[in-house]
Amino acid sequence: MFTGIVTDIGEIVSLTPTAQGQLHRLRIACRYDRATIADGASIACNGVCLTVVASGVEAGKSWFDVDAAAETLALTTARHWKVDTRLNLERALKIGDELGGHIVAGHADGIATIVSREDLPDMARFEFSTTQELARFIATKGSITLDGVSLTVNTVADATFSVLIIPHTLNVTMLSGWKVGGEVNIEVDLMARYAARLTEMK
Repeated sequence: MFTGIVTDIGEIVSLTPTAQGQLHRLRIACRYDRATIADGASIACNGVCLTVVASGVEAGKSWFDVDAAAETLALTTARHWKVDTRLNLERALKIGDELGGHIVAGHADGIATIVSREDLPDMARFEFSTTQELARFIATKGSITLDGVSLTVNTVADATFSVLIIPHTLNVTMLSGWKVGGEVNIEVDLMARYAARLTEMK
């Protein structure tokens, strides 16, 4: 589990397609202490929970390897990742950690497309479009995770929604590089998903 609070920016330093392109082995450089990265650990990469399969240090910088499987490549922006792509990173929660954002599983539900960007004094406003299926879980003032960042929904209209990004978030994540037409990973609020399921079962 995660909270949607980015703790580092990673950079893909190698990408090796395997299993006839159905699996991508990624090596991601980061600033985490190598001694704290265990094989089998979960790290959210742009909101996608991936499992560490190896780690080490090269040129004084830590790295870890993860595998992006066929479903991940089909459903998320991971299919567009390449060498030099920079990613929002978050380590999995430990007991006693502060829940600074909201409960995030790291299981991206799909993709949202940026339809507008408005740079305002001290912040930026982004508008997104997504599928009708995911839109039913998005509510004004509710929580949403975009590229691994916990955000509050500002407005909703049908399958379109907007968020406001504060300067701190723009400075410490990759959100400042978002452009119109770009795609981001979206994870809807778990509470909304469970509430919808309970309603369906009545």
